[in-house]
Amino acid sequence: MKPKILTTIVGYTPRQFGADALAGLTVALVALPLSIAIAIASVAPPAAGLVTAVIAGFLISALGGSRVQIGGPTGAFIVVVYGVIHDHGYDSLLVATLMAGVILLVAGLLRAGRLIRHVPEAVIDGFTIGIAIVIAVAQTKDLAGMTGGALPADFLPKVEALWAISDTIDPVALILGLCCVTAILVLRRFAPKIPWLVIVVALASIAAPFAFPTVETVAGHYGALPKGLPFPAMPEIELGKVPQLIPAALTIAFLAGIESLLSAIVAHRMIGAAHRSNAELIAQGVANIASPLFGGLPATGAIARTATNVNAGGRTPVAGMIHALVILGALAIAAPLAGALVLPALAALLVVTAWTMSEPHRWPERLRLPRSELALLLLTAVLTVFADLTVAIAVGTMIGLALKLARGEIDPPDWHVPVRWGGNKKD
Repeated sequence: MKPKILTTIVGYTPRQFGADALAGLTVALVALPLSIAIAIASVAPPAAGLVTAVIAGFLISALGGSRVQIGGPTGAFIVVVYGVIHDHGYDSLLVATLMAGVILLVAGLLRAGRLIRHVPEAVIDGFTIGIAIVIAVAQTKDLAGMTGGALPADFLPKVEALWAISDTIDPVALILGLCCVTAILVLRRFAPKIPWLVIVVALASIAAPFAFPTVETVAGHYGALPKGLPFPAMPEIELGKVPQLIPAALTIAFLAGIESLLSAIVAHRMIGAAHRSNAELIAQGVANIASPLFGGLPATGAIARTATNVNAGGRTPVAGMIHALVILGALAIAAPLAGALVLPALAALLVVTAWTMSEPHRWPERLRLPRSELALLLLTAVLTVFADLTVAIAVGTMIGLALKLARGEIDPPDWHVPVRWGGNKKD
């Protein structure tokens, strides 16, 4: 359970620091607009995403069991965070996140890291696809510049609400958003190592005041971003609400554990270095206890940002810590620039993120799965979209484990790496 920083810092050289610093800066440029976009999609204050990237990102790198894990807010949490805020309010989300952090911390201390790997891959695939669908649909409002109140948390009422305000579509915002989606997808295909997410969002935001003055910005819609971190404080806990928040806390803990392990596996296969699953759970626990004290969101290891770190040359937890410090510096010095990001471009960023999460290139492979596995995948996806993420995970996992037991499969599976990334195989 020893943090990787304690072993990787032995023999650390200035040359390695230079590589880690460059990687940390590269990842921070990607994480900054993405963190704001995830917070907005979760109906949380935009600054909450940046606070999470700073606090949780630093702690996950400093205390975690992976050399190159990058932590922060991720798209997988949008659905559950949106639901908790919609049903119970933002303070209740902070309490649920604290509870999830305690669950993860205890799980790590009890060495439960390897148990998470028994969750069937079909369940992971299913709820990831379901989350991607919900995220993409929810971005329609900002992508098209629609006006109106907050959307409902449930999927069908959300679709009905979007239809009801469809007459408020701003053609200029819609064209800008669709152009951003297209540009990111096309450019990324031809030059995958260039951070097109950042470049396209930045260019759209620079051009908007001159070419698209009616398009809303982060600061214009939500107010100016704060210049620095808030003072830590314990969220207000209503004891009567705590039992209602247990399902959300369990879901947050489960998602954080699953996604951090998946991200660590991706990193392990890219650089050929082992990770420590129990240390990772402990780090996730501490991060999710600390983040809400500063008003932040739930956090976990971010697969795409971790891969970006590896491809940029990061090889020790120092890169992740620098990434968090760079975002803190940007928050303190360049908050007005971050506030100038336009909402349709940020919505486009999340649409592309949802597309990537769904892994459309894997559908031929999925359709060749045994019928029971394919049915489990589709069931989990449908329950995620139309019912509830907690129900989807619980039902899918129980059915999946029952199928495994029926087939006599006891050992945990060798999970598929969810994103095809290149990378140096050296340690």
